[in-house]
Amino acid sequence: MFVIGNFIAAVAEVLDIALSLYMWVIIIAALISWVNPDPYNPIVRFLYKATDPVLRPIRRVIGTFGGIDVSPIIVILAIYFIKYFAIASLRELAFRLR
Repeated sequence: MFVIGNFIAAVAEVLDIALSLYMWVIIIAALISWVNPDPYNPIVRFLYKATDPVLRPIRRVIGTFGGIDVSPIIVILAIYFIKYFAIASLRELAFRLR
């Protein structure tokens, strides 16, 4: 059973790192949107392609508040929820299987 526990622990760590990186991508994209970036810049195109599929449905449902886009905040809160609930649960499961 320790092999399964180690596998689940590894999956939890990889998910934790991936969610942290994606959170930073969202933060950088939100900051860049404040300065009217060049839409043909490859970095800007990557940031928008990486974040728009997640942010667009939230923007449709919630909209903006006085011109302020709150969808990045909602996604970051969801990421924190996943990190503190799902990943913590995976780590606890892995610990019990060891």
